[in-house]
Amino acid sequence: MGKNKEHSSEAFLLHLGDAIRNRRISLYLSQEELGSRANLGRTYVTSVENGLRNISMITLLRISKALKSLPSIQMLAAEKAYNKNEKN
Repeated sequence: MGKNKEHSSEAFLLHLGDAIRNRRISLYLSQEELGSRANLGRTYVTSVENGLRNISMITLLRISKALKSLPSIQMLAAEKAYNKNEKN
């Protein structure tokens, strides 16, 4: 994979992490509480929110359920932010 594609992928993961973090904060959940609800560790949640993990769709589904949301909502928020940054 070329450097630009890698950078693009990493940027998208950062935006997905931001979308998850924003939803978690809006529900007044700690990372630990989100992890507990999604059956994930707090450090794993931290790495997802920081864009350091390329999570599976199953993990996104578990996180989204814990956030009382749909995976598509998190993906759409990430896509919008990603596209906005790509234009700049």
